[in-house]
Amino acid sequence: MKRSCGSSARGVGPLLLLPVQAALMVGLGRLVTGPAAGHWPLSAEASVGRDLAEGRDPVTSAVTALFSGLAGTQAVIGVTLVCVVALLVLPRVALRGEALFLGVSVAAQSAVFVVVTALVDRPRPAVPHEDAAPPTSSFPSGHVGASLALYGGLAVIAALRTRGPWRHAVTGALLLIPPAVGLSRMYRGMHYPSDVAGGLLNGALTLLITGFALLYGRRPDAEPDGTERSDREVPAPRAAGGPVLVVRHPHACPDELADRLAAVLREHGHRDPRWILTSAELPCGTLAQELRTVRPALVVVCGGDGTLRACAEILAGTRIPLAVAPCGTGNLLARNLGLPMDPAAALAESLSGESFAIDVGRVRGDGLEPTRFTVMAGAGFDAAMVRDASPRLKSRMGWAAYVLSALRHLRDPGVRLTVRVDGGRRLRRRARMVVIGNVGTLQGGLPLLPAARPDSGRLEVVLFDPRGPAGWLTAAGYLAARLLRRRPPAAAGPAARDGRSEAGGALEYFSATRIDVRCAVPQPRELDGDAVGDGVRLTAEIEPGALRVYLPRAPGAPQAPLADQLPAALPGTPS
Repeated sequence: MKRSCGSSARGVGPLLLLPVQAALMVGLGRLVTGPAAGHWPLSAEASVGRDLAEGRDPVTSAVTALFSGLAGTQAVIGVTLVCVVALLVLPRVALRGEALFLGVSVAAQSAVFVVVTALVDRPRPAVPHEDAAPPTSSFPSGHVGASLALYGGLAVIAALRTRGPWRHAVTGALLLIPPAVGLSRMYRGMHYPSDVAGGLLNGALTLLITGFALLYGRRPDAEPDGTERSDREVPAPRAAGGPVLVVRHPHACPDELADRLAAVLREHGHRDPRWILTSAELPCGTLAQELRTVRPALVVVCGGDGTLRACAEILAGTRIPLAVAPCGTGNLLARNLGLPMDPAAALAESLSGESFAIDVGRVRGDGLEPTRFTVMAGAGFDAAMVRDASPRLKSRMGWAAYVLSALRHLRDPGVRLTVRVDGGRRLRRRARMVVIGNVGTLQGGLPLLPAARPDSGRLEVVLFDPRGPAGWLTAAGYLAARLLRRRPPAAAGPAARDGRSEAGGALEYFSATRIDVRCAVPQPRELDGDAVGDGVRLTAEIEPGALRVYLPRAPGAPQAPLADQLPAALPGTPS
């Protein structure tokens, strides 16, 4: 416990230097616009801008427009979101520390920039401007600072986490972008040289502070408790308690993996399991038919969240326990239950534990027959992302395919809807997406529904509606803060019926045993990562403790804080 507290304090402490950085930048800006303005080299800056404006040509203008665009607000937000998600989902083990470092660096630089421009008033150069001039002070250059925080941050990650001949080339290319942005902004008449220097200083200080806070001193070869990694001991086999049925997705769980899982079952005393293959028409295979003739001691599910949902639909209420071997793209239920992502390791740990009861959700809607879900049901942006993700890319790139699909829907408009919580009054809202969850953590540990627990007897709901770039940044910052330090969730109760807004209204949370959502126009809908057809209604209810699952520990049992989990975020290859 001592080590945990010390580690957390050491990680957050350096971030307290950000106000000092802001004060330093304000002081420097007041100096540039005040006593030093009439002295060389600042006195010669106006002539630099005039000379550049007089020598403009179409080719150079086109090139500088490209670099200026790379550091624009929308580009920085988009690239940051994509890179953060990629760091969380592409490696075998999510690079949470690196993702936090990048997201916090960009957000912190932007916050310091806003403070400085509010307190330092410097007009832009008196030359024709080739870009739209935002109503902010010319000092410091926000484009330059943002580009250094983003592309410089990526360069730091590339230097730390990549190997091979391209390492230095990639790092160098990323580091060249901020000065290229600075030259482009001067050429296009948007900044003086000292503004660019101020932007570079702001970005560099931000990277220094956030890098020291979130990356410095991490031991990638150690476990969270400080011990070196070693092979886990295989527990003694448990006595067989009856027949075992194994539901296997043939593509997600190929023959080689099936052999490994069979070996784990033998080690735990289950020597003659009965294998059931799934298909597109039968997502849980012939499990329902098998249960008519035999009552198994255990059902093992080898697949993703969709296969788990299909099996849970059959097993809920029967008290027949299941064990999870996560073989899918997202495996969100397994992640939220604290299981390893290696299927054999997850099965071994589960069979060494006990059977626990978890909740399931039951949902219905127009054109949607009543059905159960174990993870989340949603409508809007997330469902469109799931629906339009390429199956070929999912098989090759995993969750990265969803990221590419999400980019196509970033500009989708919100929809007007009503929400009714536990039979209360209808609340009129507008949202980009609605997510109803039995569990709340997404890929890479992102806590979309921080109050959700699989055994709470309640469903958690979030309406997501960021307004403009500022709304996206605020929501991203709120979720990143949750990811960095897992604060205790707000208690669910009567106050949750009318909603709880966070991140400046971009996120609104509800807690319920029953939730009714009606959209003004048909929206894409999804259940546990599977598209289920467009519609205007979703009604979800909780079925407390309806499903029994073998787990190494109780659902929601305390685990190591995220600050102590970060050292285990090792680099890996895309899966």
